[in-house]
Parts: sequence; C-alpha cells; structure tokens
Amino acid sequence: MAKKKKEEVVEEPQVETVVAEAPAPKPEPKKVTVKQEPKKPKWEIKDRIYWLNGMRPLSYTLKSSGVYWFDEEKGFERELKYCENQRTPFVDEMQGDQRLAHIIFRNGYLHVPKEKTVLQKMLSLYHPHRSTVYREYKPEVLASNEVEIIEMEIEALNAAQSLDIDMAEAVLRVEIGSRVSEMSSKELKRDLLVYAKKNPRLFLELVTDENVMLRNFGIKATELGILKLSNDQRHFMWASNDRKLMTIPFDEHPYSALAAWFKTDEGMDVYSNIEKRLN
Repeated sequence: MAKKKKEEVVEEPQVETVVAEAPAPKPEPKKVTVKQEPKKPKWEIKDRIYWLNGMRPLSYTLKSSGVYWFDEEKGFERELKYCENQRTPFVDEMQGDQRLAHIIFRNGYLHVPKEKTVLQKMLSLYHPHRSTVYREYKPEVLASNEVEIIEMEIEALNAAQSLDIDMAEAVLRVEIGSRVSEMSSKELKRDLLVYAKKNPRLFLELVTDENVMLRNFGIKATELGILKLSNDQRHFMWASNDRKLMTIPFDEHPYSALAAWFKTDEGMDVYSNIEKRLN
C-alpha cells in the first residue's frame, strides 16, 4: 500500500498592519477684526434757508468772526470766520488774505445758495448760535414733527373720549381749578376734548399720572368741608375738630403731598373714612 504523503502545513506569513496617523489639524489663523470708523455724513449740496428764532426784524447781522467751535478730535476750540475768498470757515486753515464778509438775515430769514458751501457749513455745523438764535429750515424734519403732533392729538382725543366722569373731573381740575365742581357732565366732556386737543402731551401725562385722582379726591374733600388746609398751608386737618392729619413737606404743593400721603398706611385709613362720607 502506498503511504499517504504527510500533508504539509504551510503557515501564511503574518503581515503587520500599520495604521497611519491622521495629520494634526493646522491651527486656524486668528481672525483680525478691523474696527471700522463711523462714516461721516455726506454733505448734500443744495440751497439752504435759515430762520431766526422767535423774531422777524427787517435786518439782523449774525456774528461772522471771533466765534469758536470745539473740535473734539483736536481737543481745542477753533476760531471761525466767514471770508468769501476762503475755502474754509476755520481760521487755522485759511491761506492768504482774509476778506471778512457779513452774515445778514432779512425779514427774519437768510437764503444761502448751494455755491456758498463754506457759509452753509459754518451756519449748519459750526456756528455757536445755531438752534439758539437761528435754525436751518428742514422740510422733512418739520413734516415729521407735524405728524408726531397730529398723532399725539388723536391719541389724546381718543383717551378723552373714553375717560369716565371722575377721571375727567380730576384732569380738568388741574387746568381750571374748583370751577369744575359746578360744571355739568356735557360741559366737562366738551372742555376735556378741547383741553386734549390744545395740550395733548400734558393731557396724556395727566391721564397716566396715578396721583391725579388722589389730588382730586383731596380737593373735593376740602371743598365739601371734610378736610381743612391750614392758613399757612403747612397742615391738613379734620374740619370737624381741627385734629392735624399730616404736615406738608417744605416747598411741596399741598394737594400733591396729600395725594402721596394717602398711599401710606395712616393715609389709607383716612382715605377710606372720607370715601364713606362722600358716598
């Protein structure tokens, strides 16, 4: 019998696995933030009109030399002068002869054509009397202000329309005093609407002032003889027995002080007592 050949076991060579390491990430370059300086508003070349505030004389001469403007960038005051032969209103930038020119308002206003940019910039940007003695006429600003006033009037009239009679009386008492006690409800409503249209800002402030009702309450209590204000206006007392209730702080309106006192613990008790008598 043939002998079986011994099977040879061939070992496969071991292959060493090498794991390649990923390259270390490169550090990202730091972002450098460049601070941008705010852009100066571009000067619009156009004709400009300037008006005197509250006066319309036939002729008014505005000071055109010996005035100063503080330059925040340079840190000192710079002298201004209007010279028709110069390209700048700043004396420290002028070159050559300086022919001083007058700045004259006629009938309360001054029209400066677009060609006179130096005078326009002096009046609009640098002159110390701008906004106090005169102002630049700006139709867009004027329209914006008028719209704001009209909207405020509408808001005030709507608020007046919805006020109850007690609040209406409290608000009107600030304007016309004790006469409000003698007015009918129709008269109150009419005068309230007129007041809201005439002084919308003040009216809205009064409507939102929580002390208005308390002041009115104190005045009514005094008018009806429940409370009494001393002759020197330094104390509030019970009218029935002159017992002092409170001392009015120095330099404060009596009824404003009383309204604030009604919010204290002692004042709330007195308020409740008066309220029962009024009802």
